[in-house]
Amino acid sequence: MRHDTGRHPRIAIIGSGFGGLCMGMQLKRAGIESFTILEKSDRIGGTWRDNTYPGAACDSPSFVYCFSFEQKTDWSRKWAPQPEILAYIDHCARKYDLLRHVRFHSQVASASFDADAGVWRVRTTTGEEIEAEVLVSGTGQLNRPAYPGIPGLEDFNGTAFHSARWRPDVDLGGKRVAVIGNAASAIQFIPEIAPTVERLTIFQRSANWMIAKRDRPYRALERWLFTNVPLLARLYRWRLWAAYESRFPIFRQNAFFSALVTRHADRAMREHVTDPELRRALVPDYPIGGKRILISDDYYQTLTRDNVQVVTAPIERVRADGIVTRDGRSFPVDVIIFATGFESTSFLAPMHVEGLGRRALDEAWKDGAEAYLGVAVAGFPNFFMLYGPNTNLGHNSILFMIECQVGYVLECIRALESRQLKCLDVRPEAMRTYNEQLRRILDATVWARTGKSWYKRADGRITNNWSGTTTEYWWRTRHIDWDAYRQEPRAVEAPPRIAKVA
Repeated sequence: MRHDTGRHPRIAIIGSGFGGLCMGMQLKRAGIESFTILEKSDRIGGTWRDNTYPGAACDSPSFVYCFSFEQKTDWSRKWAPQPEILAYIDHCARKYDLLRHVRFHSQVASASFDADAGVWRVRTTTGEEIEAEVLVSGTGQLNRPAYPGIPGLEDFNGTAFHSARWRPDVDLGGKRVAVIGNAASAIQFIPEIAPTVERLTIFQRSANWMIAKRDRPYRALERWLFTNVPLLARLYRWRLWAAYESRFPIFRQNAFFSALVTRHADRAMREHVTDPELRRALVPDYPIGGKRILISDDYYQTLTRDNVQVVTAPIERVRADGIVTRDGRSFPVDVIIFATGFESTSFLAPMHVEGLGRRALDEAWKDGAEAYLGVAVAGFPNFFMLYGPNTNLGHNSILFMIECQVGYVLECIRALESRQLKCLDVRPEAMRTYNEQLRRILDATVWARTGKSWYKRADGRITNNWSGTTTEYWWRTRHIDWDAYRQEPRAVEAPPRIAKVA
């Protein structure tokens, strides 16, 4: 049901990736035009704009890696490549007329809540200030590349870059290349560059559980049927979602499912790797599901090439012409590629966000990021997050979660309008109770039994992953528990404000 009092709140959305665009699309569908998307770059797309490395592709099936209300039916492959995903994002922005709402080259430096006026004052790195009643963060968890603190990097005479900031101007042909890291991004670009380089050395900190991707192009008939028989496309989408949803018991340490998938992964590795020493290096020392289960059809095969070597000894230092490991070996290197993931637990960094009483979000999160349903933080009224703390998945499409969150935020925005509220602020006791329950469940998962991972902080607290199935999250977010929120009414005599940019 659409409420319309003639005074929609002004909304500032940070980021134009899947989260920010989904928010904009649903606002448009609700008839709300009073929003601005602040984008630090010169193009929309978020992580799919930034990650252009060879072989970049989604690790959720194409059909569930698009919005349910904007289903793409003509995917070229079962697992969409990066250019096709970015084209889908552009399609969504054009179809929903979002580009005129995007302010490019607008990186947010800070945001502070003015309790008297009931507005967020958002300041960009160029000094521009935007006022909005509602602030929505769509920056997600995977946007700031993490670089390892290896001694001697500044002495390296070759070229070094992060896979999330790929250098297409660097010709790797005939070069000695070192890849530091071997997780989701690395297993995609390593098979692409291995045939062209002279020598490829992979520095592996820990092994990963991996299963076959079984990717293939969609046949012309399949694409025609999906496009012309909408019910078939919808059923196919939900079949894929249900199949991946059924894997969740692995994370709750279900012995039967864990053993089944472990055997499947081990068989996939042994089918392609015959060298006993390499096999030992590729067997993880943690239970399956403790880190993201990777998918690939060609990574193991690539490791058996004559010009590819896997090194498990820790790196001691980088020197001008290569890398030295702690066991005393030296590896001459021309190019270093960091496949070391993202600063996933810092969330909104480097933005400085202040809520009531000028309390900084960094201070509120000093013991680890947390939120109510991963969306709202006590003491930060009218502020909502998409893909926030404890909303990541290890088994299904994150776009399902984002749609749930956007629907929840939209209901909050409608309430601000229809109830004539100055602000909505989740109650501290509601957020505390929610997170205590969440932590109890997370402590019983396989993630708690695993050492270092991007799912958790250095102190072991799991700040990134949702504790249950996507069905459970949908159920929790389908309606708002208004008892969990403090609702402050807007003064009746307050005149409508005009959006101001200073």
